[in-house]
Order: sequence, then structure tokens, then C-alpha cells
Amino acid sequence: MNTELERVILVGCQLHDDDERFEYSMDELASLTETAKGEVLVRLTQKRDRIHPATYIGKGKVEELVALEEELEPDLIVFNDELSPSQIRNLSAGLSARIIDRTQLILDIFAQRAQTREGKMQVELAQLNYLLPRLVGQGTALSRLGGGIGTRGPGETKLESDRRHIRRKIDEIKRQLKTVVSHRERYRERRKRNHVYQIAIVGYTNAGKSTIFNRLTEAGIFEENQLFATLDPTTRQYTLPSGLTALLTDTVGFIQDLPTTLVAAFRSTLEEVTEADLVLHVVDSSNPDYNNHEKTVHRLLEELNVTDIPMLTVYNKEDMQHELFVPSASTSLSMSAFKAADLVKLGERIQEEMKKEMAFFHVLLPAYEGKMLAELKTVSIVESLKFNEETEKYQCKGYIAKEHPLYKKLQTLEES
Repeated sequence: MNTELERVILVGCQLHDDDERFEYSMDELASLTETAKGEVLVRLTQKRDRIHPATYIGKGKVEELVALEEELEPDLIVFNDELSPSQIRNLSAGLSARIIDRTQLILDIFAQRAQTREGKMQVELAQLNYLLPRLVGQGTALSRLGGGIGTRGPGETKLESDRRHIRRKIDEIKRQLKTVVSHRERYRERRKRNHVYQIAIVGYTNAGKSTIFNRLTEAGIFEENQLFATLDPTTRQYTLPSGLTALLTDTVGFIQDLPTTLVAAFRSTLEEVTEADLVLHVVDSSNPDYNNHEKTVHRLLEELNVTDIPMLTVYNKEDMQHELFVPSASTSLSMSAFKAADLVKLGERIQEEMKKEMAFFHVLLPAYEGKMLAELKTVSIVESLKFNEETEKYQCKGYIAKEHPLYKKLQTLEES
């Protein structure tokens, strides 16, 4: 297996005075490049009032980039913003290395990471949507997309046939995705009917979501100190300290300036979040840019209309917390995913948040109601359970979801 890294030059254009934010953005581009198996040789940056419409950076900087390319001989030049078709064409005319932008880089990582059929289709759809307006002037055959080239009619150009092939492919993927999405919706409806409590883990990429998910559920999904380590949503059972069984879903990481093609393509993947009863928002408190990461996630959740679901913010990596870190969320918890005691603390805190949305019950159950008692332990938060030998009844106190069928039964028992 060839593990040789591609040699890369990064190019960024700073439009605002916020030097710190721009630096983080370039650092993130470097991390993305490393995740995509690239080695950053050098960064070329420029401050401008606006992006150059023809070449992204100014004429002088383009000349500087040409000289750098001659000196370093990179395989790839990555630009920190999404380039227009004309910018790619104009830059390609003067440079011999392949040119890609931030969006293509993210798409490449997603293509590497996708495991499920749905994940792979979502990536391909995003790639094709990105490619379609950029066909003009590409000058490269699109045979890697497969088929369709020998089917063009007389007088039709290669470009038009590629366009038609891509449009057909997009329609076909959308059709297939509808089937997958409807299957997912049926699965979600079944979970709702079974009244299973659902928790969705969200957060900026590399915040430690998968680590927390793995520690709580022992699922063993891919866990790495890289951006976008998880791409496909994974759902596993999680037993809370009280014994209640919930479903925990790990989701794809959020990122600043997430390409619009990706937000649209992964909407169905992120829809898992809209069905949750509680959202765990994991924040990497060791990252100097944690505040922007938090805001990015909130902004994207608003786009998904996830604003009325209770949220617990988990400030992860407490053992490496940044010196200037100050928690901003009112409902939050600081922890380290690698400390067993902290995971117990998280489970207890999740229960506290769940109780806010649940109804309190206090019932006396006859000794022969063992089956109901066993069910109560898995579908509710049982806080105390005592057996009275004189009355031969269990005194049971706890909290249960008002929508659960057992709630009505408990009410009748309380009244009797």
C-alpha cells in the first residue's frame, strides 16, 4: 500500500481584521489536509478588501505562487475558500499543480470516511453537484465517474455529454436516497412507537463525540484525533445509571464554512438530531477556538430547526482545558471522556436533564407485579424502591415520560 503523502501548498485570503480567526481557519485547512493524507509545505496568505474575482488572490501573489511552485514542486495547491469555475480556470492556466478548494478537500475526506451505502451516496451526490457548474474549462475527461461517454449523439460535444451523464447520475442517486431516507424514517417511527428515549451527540469535528459515544456504549466505532473521523451516524443502546435504556446516536462533525452542497446532502444524516429527546453538544475545551466552534454548531442546528430540544453542553478534554476557557452554556458539564468517574457523572447529569421533561410518580406495587416492576426499571428513572413486608407492597418513586403508555397505568395505581 502506497502511503506517500501528497505535497501541498495552502493559499488563503484574509478579508477581515480578525487575524486570530483567519489563523484558526488556515490551521483548520492544514488539519484537513493532513486528514486527507497531505503534507503542508508552506502557506501563502494575503490581506485584501475583497476576493479577486478572476484569480482569488491578487496578481502579485499569483506570481509569488508560481515562483513557489517552481521551487517546491507540490502535487497540489489548496485554496481556503470555494473557488468559482472561472477562478479555477484562470489559476490553472499559470500553474501546473492540481488546484482544489476547501470544499473539494472536505468532500475528499468525506469520500474516504463514508462506510454505509447512504454515506457513500451522499458524498457522491455532493461531489457531482459541486462538479456540474465547474465542467467548463476543466479540459479533463470524466471517465472516472463511469459510463455514458459512448452514448452521445452525433454533433454533441464531450462537455455536453458529461453534463447530461452527471445530471442523470444525480437524479439516480436522489431516487435511491429517497428509498434509504424513507427506510430510516420508518425505523425512527418504530423507535418512537416503542417510546425509547433518544439522545443525539453533536459537536464540532474532532471535539471527542465518538470517544464519549464509545465509552458510554462500547460500540468500538472509528475514533481518531482527526477531523471528520466519523461520517455515518451510528445508533447504539445506552443504559443509564438508573437502569433506563436509551438510544445514543453519534453524528458527523460540524465545521465552520461547511460547504452548502454538504449541508444539503447530509441533511438526512443530521435529521437524526431533530428526532432526539435530548441533544448532547460536545465542545473541545482544549481548543483555543472553542467559542467559534460552539457558535458554528448552534448556527447549523438553527438551520436544521433544532431549537426547542433540551440541550446539555459537554465541555470535553477538561484535563487539557485551554487557559482562557470560560464555559458559556448555562446547562453544561466539564469532563474528560477518558475518566470513568466522569462518564458516570455524565450519565447522572443526563438523567437530571431527562427528569425535567418527565412526570414524577410514587406508587405502591403488589409483590406479584414483578413484571411491571422490571419494566419500570428499563423505561423510567427509578429513584427509590422499598419493599414493605407488612403490606407486601413495593414503594416505588421515580420519573417517567408522560407519553409512555405505562404512565397512565401508574396514574391509576396512584389514585387507587
